[in-house]
Amino acid sequence: MNHHRGLVLVIVLVVVAVLSLSAYAFANLMLMQSESTQLLGRRIQARLLAASGVEALRVFLLQDLAMQTEAGGLYDNPATFQGITVLDEGIPEEVGKYTILVPATDSAGGEAGVRYGLEDESARVNLNALLEIEKQAMEIQEATGGLVPDEVAEVADEATEGLPSESMARDLLMALPGMTIEIADAILDWLDDDEESREFGAEVDYYSSLVPPYAPKNGPLETVEELLLVRGVTPQLLFGCDVNRNGMVDLDEMVLAGQLGDLPQRGWSAHLTLYSKEQNINMFGEPRIDLNNDDLQTLYDSLSLIFPEEWVKFIVAYRQSGPYEGDEEGSDDFSGELDLNKRGETKFNQVLDLIGKKVQTRFQGAQEDVVLNSPFQDNLASMALYMGDLMDNVTVVADTVIPGRISLSQAPPEILLGIPGMTEEIVEQILSERTPEPSLDDPDQQHETWLLTRGIVTLEEMRSLMPFVCGGGDVYRTQVVGYFEDGRASARIEVVLDATQLPPRLLLWRDISHLGRGYPLEMLGVSLTEAN
Repeated sequence: MNHHRGLVLVIVLVVVAVLSLSAYAFANLMLMQSESTQLLGRRIQARLLAASGVEALRVFLLQDLAMQTEAGGLYDNPATFQGITVLDEGIPEEVGKYTILVPATDSAGGEAGVRYGLEDESARVNLNALLEIEKQAMEIQEATGGLVPDEVAEVADEATEGLPSESMARDLLMALPGMTIEIADAILDWLDDDEESREFGAEVDYYSSLVPPYAPKNGPLETVEELLLVRGVTPQLLFGCDVNRNGMVDLDEMVLAGQLGDLPQRGWSAHLTLYSKEQNINMFGEPRIDLNNDDLQTLYDSLSLIFPEEWVKFIVAYRQSGPYEGDEEGSDDFSGELDLNKRGETKFNQVLDLIGKKVQTRFQGAQEDVVLNSPFQDNLASMALYMGDLMDNVTVVADTVIPGRISLSQAPPEILLGIPGMTEEIVEQILSERTPEPSLDDPDQQHETWLLTRGIVTLEEMRSLMPFVCGGGDVYRTQVVGYFEDGRASARIEVVLDATQLPPRLLLWRDISHLGRGYPLEMLGVSLTEAN
């Protein structure tokens, strides 16, 4: 009997223990579920914090240039873009913030941490604009008697030493670290609309032999990642060792960086874009005057509102008669009146066509033609006085935006060196004298012709460079990190914003939260005491 009672006691104790363990396990599971639910909610909030940063950025871009400059600008502005509080309940677990940042580089193009602002997409090579820019440059060079591609400097690459450049577009691609002539031509074949292979390229005959077979795009790309379909392009070349896409080589990426050898550590994707363009407007946000307007009365009236009389008459006379190539001495007397009913027979290829030229015209009521000297003289002292006004107010392009040109203000040296007509000496001077955000320190650098007015290049060199370069663009890329100060939840978004229209339009929204926060909390604006 006592034996049975002891057995019952043991059974009861076992049942109580099992029930206790079950209750504990259930409670622990419920606690884990609760914490998981809370963490999921915090991550959703972190995404909303990042989205708040994107919207705040769009509002900032709505402001005019003067207001942006007064608020600290777009290039590196920690006061506006670092550690901005959205939620504040008084404790770190409930303080939600966002930070807007991009990788920073030194003058040689090397890593230099981060800066709090935006990256000008025009600092990259626009793949979808390559062929059109090359076409425009060819037209200008043929019209002005300049160099043709076969006469451009040879490609500075060991694999192609001694080979003349087949195209200017190839030159720009060859500037990418680790690029080969075979891959460059294959990329151009992928983009162009014909089925004819370039010298070292690949067309449908190559891709159709693969398993599974496919055809080249023969048109503009939709994403940079599409390059992975091009012969010879690998993930290592396109993305480098920057696995978490923060623009830096972190400690856990060092091994992969060592395996890449001389290949680009951040990959070609850091130098390529599909979006770059600039507004064709003046400093007041008004459309520039198209010098190639066929209505000469309208052209004359528009120019007269902002320019001196001799500027206006010379421009219109140039349109009517073209440049004078004779030996007759020119006059500086613009007192006569032009016959604005006479058609414009000559189109401008560039604004620089005005510099140092003469025109022959006949004023109304006069018996003889007169040769007029250009009021835009070909010397540095005169250029410094008129170039800013001229470039800011007139254009030879009727479009409201100009795509694909490369920013002299922010492009890395390797990209600048790939521009046809660039030399190492010119690039060195650009890097030593440029301002990353010209509106803050040097308004003259808003136009690419600052290279000319500072004597860095000659007039002919500037003519060759203009189809490829600009002072800066109006499409921007950045990363927005939404996070809580305790570091437990975060979200990271990469965006590209088109500020050529108002309100700014989102061209790219890429959630890269799965790659991690990307940056330490102190870099995002959280002090160590706050984090603890």
